[in-house]
Amino acid sequence: MPIDSTEETSQRLARLMQTVEDLLKEAKQRGATAAEASVGSSAGLEISVRLGSVETVEHTRDNGLGVTVYFGHRKGSATTSDLSTTALREAVRAACSIATHTQEDPCAHLADAALMATDLPDLDLYHPWPLEVAEAITIATECEDAARGYDARIVNSEGASLSSHTGIKVYGNSHGFVAGYPTSRHGLSCAVIGQQGQSLQRDHWWTSARAPTDLTAARVVGERAAERTVARLGARRIETCSVPVLFRAEIATGLVRSLMSVIQGANIYRRTSFLLDRIGERVFPEFVRIHEEPLLPRGLSSAPFDGDGVATRSKDLISDGILQTYILDSYSACRLGMQTTGNAGGVRNLRVQMGELDRNGLLREMHTGLLVTELMGHGVNPVTGDYSRGAAGFWVEGGVIQYPVEEITIAGNLKRMYAGLVGIGNDCDYDGSTRTGSWLIDSMTIAGE
Repeated sequence: MPIDSTEETSQRLARLMQTVEDLLKEAKQRGATAAEASVGSSAGLEISVRLGSVETVEHTRDNGLGVTVYFGHRKGSATTSDLSTTALREAVRAACSIATHTQEDPCAHLADAALMATDLPDLDLYHPWPLEVAEAITIATECEDAARGYDARIVNSEGASLSSHTGIKVYGNSHGFVAGYPTSRHGLSCAVIGQQGQSLQRDHWWTSARAPTDLTAARVVGERAAERTVARLGARRIETCSVPVLFRAEIATGLVRSLMSVIQGANIYRRTSFLLDRIGERVFPEFVRIHEEPLLPRGLSSAPFDGDGVATRSKDLISDGILQTYILDSYSACRLGMQTTGNAGGVRNLRVQMGELDRNGLLREMHTGLLVTELMGHGVNPVTGDYSRGAAGFWVEGGVIQYPVEEITIAGNLKRMYAGLVGIGNDCDYDGSTRTGSWLIDSMTIAGE
């Protein structure tokens, strides 16, 4: 994939920043009292191989722009993928027209000018990969070959995929704030199918990073996918019971995401969260700390400013088990009579403080119960906290894995599950913007046979 030189990247960034400035100027000329715009440009290579043959090779190049105008407290927005001068003017015109039909909203305005980011640190987010198609095919093939050759019980493959993307993001508003930065992201994944008797199982593994040198080796990714698949062969059903449940580290991220959803500003001001009016109250045991690190160098979700132009900052969301803050952009903060937390666009690089035990230590702590390695469905109610998901994993007795299990449902309530968290492991072994060890919950209902 051809890579722009440093000078060419700087020139593209300057052009996109000028595009945003032109949009803001056009909005002002059309009578808008305020405006904001974001523009992005990305390019990438995606290839996939299956059973040793190339299935797809895609070169991608995308542009996108969004503009929002304000006439007092009336708001209109428009988007386009065409960055021509004519299309940009049409987008502004459309946004202004939409604003004439919207209702007054006292919270429809830009974030406070005093909160705009002024210090834009280099977060080391741009590491382009001059990857040729032949090299990409070689890497993906090596990954799949490692998986297929791991064990004779690996009988089929869903393939391996390699991707490499670069892009530039720019945001600006009529406070005079216009800024942007280039980014890159690369990834490799593999999924294979195993068979033992009549039992067929599938599993996968992946790696993702800002810099290609930070990716896990292709062979290791393939072997990990096969290892996970083989471990699931011979899965059984179990009887309905109530036992402790250990969520493997990468699966436990789902519990973190559920927490982020219920403390997100929109769910709070709409009063559709079971953690409504709970800031300052204990949600987890006191050993739990969950913090955000948006300025983490090479972080997969790092950003010096949020989608409102507000400076991002590190902060605890949970400290000593106590809910410290909601996740707010400027609009939700206004609706709640609070100040934005710099989270327009979501949270960035969540870190759950890990404990002293590894996964085997947590299994011994659990003694008898279920290790969850896969979840299916989306059975989480943010209003009540009720939780019910299809699951697969391993039955544990005496602190040792006994056999794989499948076709079960685990159920509980997030309020009770969070309060009943027994321990967090130190076994984080995956790539992702949310990092945690395994979570041991004291008791959940397992619906089986």
